[in-house]
Amino acid sequence: MSEIETAADPGPGPETPVAHGHAADAMHATSTGVSNAKMGMWAFLGSECLLFGALISTYILYRHRAVSGPTPHQLYDIPFTSVSSFVLLMSSFSMVLAVSAIQRGDERRLRVWLSTTALLGAVFVSGQIFEFTSFIRRGMTIKTNVTSGAFYVLTGFHGVHVTLGIIMLLSLVNLSVRGKIPQAKAEVVEIAGLYWHFVDIVWIIIFTVVYLIP
Repeated sequence: MSEIETAADPGPGPETPVAHGHAADAMHATSTGVSNAKMGMWAFLGSECLLFGALISTYILYRHRAVSGPTPHQLYDIPFTSVSSFVLLMSSFSMVLAVSAIQRGDERRLRVWLSTTALLGAVFVSGQIFEFTSFIRRGMTIKTNVTSGAFYVLTGFHGVHVTLGIIMLLSLVNLSVRGKIPQAKAEVVEIAGLYWHFVDIVWIIIFTVVYLIP
């Protein structure tokens, strides 16, 4: 009987830490096979879709209800905004290259492409600030009419999201310099990429609805 009990109870051994490691990994897994962190980002982006959907719908409802002062359509500089939009779209391409670099374990190129993405995003935000300043000088403020108010709120919220994305990217660059984003943690960059691509897609919709549709 003692031999049977001994065989049934192997006791502590080298396999015990591995079992705990598997248990820890299971805590971060979901039934979909996607990590909790990435699932959380998808859930956040879902809520952002509702936010921007409400803002875009509000602009569409109020775009033709101005009773005084200039409206955005009277002041738009489509060529300038088109160039600015192209810059933001190119930042999505550099973000893809950043994710690809960390998946290959190339941390130097990761930092290069993350910095490039942040720089392109900063150029876009600078263009948006220049556009807002130009509109204000020409008599269209957020209080001029309901159309201008809806325009500034919609595009301003998007600009804030791009700015937050730039801060996120620069934080990743800093972490990479300190050696805290190895290849094994490539998902951190992928999650940041999801947010950045979402911001770019939202701008495509805003640019089409606000600037291109008469």
